[in-house]
Amino acid sequence: MIPATAFVEAARGRGFGLYTGVPCSFLKPLINFVIDDPGLRYVAATNEGDAVAIAAGAELGGLHSVVMLQNSGLGNAVSPLSSLNWPFRLPVLLVVTLRGDPDGSPDEPQHQLMGQITAPLLEMLDITWEIFPDDVQHVGDCLDRAHKSMKERRRPHALLLRKGTVQPVELGRPAEDRWPVATTAGPVAATHPRRAFLQSIQSALRPTDLVIATTGYTGRELYACDDLPCQLYMVGSMGCASSLGLGLALARPDRRVIVLDGDGALLMRMGALATIGRCRPDNLFHVLLDNQIHESTGGQVTGSASADLCAVAAACGYPRVVCTGDPGTISALLAAPEEGLRFVRAMVQPGIPADLPRPEIRPEDVAERFMSHLGSGDAR
Repeated sequence: MIPATAFVEAARGRGFGLYTGVPCSFLKPLINFVIDDPGLRYVAATNEGDAVAIAAGAELGGLHSVVMLQNSGLGNAVSPLSSLNWPFRLPVLLVVTLRGDPDGSPDEPQHQLMGQITAPLLEMLDITWEIFPDDVQHVGDCLDRAHKSMKERRRPHALLLRKGTVQPVELGRPAEDRWPVATTAGPVAATHPRRAFLQSIQSALRPTDLVIATTGYTGRELYACDDLPCQLYMVGSMGCASSLGLGLALARPDRRVIVLDGDGALLMRMGALATIGRCRPDNLFHVLLDNQIHESTGGQVTGSASADLCAVAAACGYPRVVCTGDPGTISALLAAPEEGLRFVRAMVQPGIPADLPRPEIRPEDVAERFMSHLGSGDAR
């Protein structure tokens, strides 16, 4: 393991002054260290492609930048890497986590394929790469090679970060000292934990309801509350819960589909709101559980504190929009006989239960059980 300061100070000495990206647990030490350094700037992007474009803009302005992302997020970044950085010859330094490392310990199932194709994908994008150094003595040489490659080729260079390479770093100051994190959405205060909302939703489910839970702690805590065959717990594919729910709702108009979204996930693919608003399925109930942070990766804030997401949903075509801090409001809305597309922004207190379990059932088995429950045909 190396201390975060060894990498960051070496990078600073070579002109890297701006960091941007999307959190991953492997990246937590680096992100936290940069956030707490008053001489550096960390821009929390809503998705990895945006982070690459932010860094490219900084490079245009003469400031070398570092993009930090999970390897699964390379998919979001392919477009700017291939059609912005490559043709305009704008080099950025990528720190890409090697989830699903084929030479490492077993990882979660959603990372297995990406771990195998990370290096080949970078090579297809004409991006040189090497493994992130795990010895302080090698950090300077590694960054010298990266800097030389970026200068000579005018292309990005990637460092693949394995689990446990960087020593842990906790944020040194409370979040409210670093960002103006709101505790309300308009007049609505966040006074209840996520579990209270999840239990309230489960208590109001009809026998025919279907539930899509976004990746991260939302799906895990829903599973911990009660594991039901009508529930699908997403892993990976951050930001895709609402689109998955839309497809399901269109395919099965006879069933109500309840999407449990998160603020970081919704912001990552906010354009989905316009698609849903245009399709306007009567059987889709979209719940945003908004705690204003990326909780599963260490508590880095999202952009929801400065965004009126109810107004965004309404502007995108959602006919019914509610903001609440009361779990009972959601259960009452679910129990009401009225149908129609709805968006509910639930303001949630941050915090997770101790020893929150992961679903013991495999993703493929969750899908098989879900389809069997739905009776949609091929349940394999």
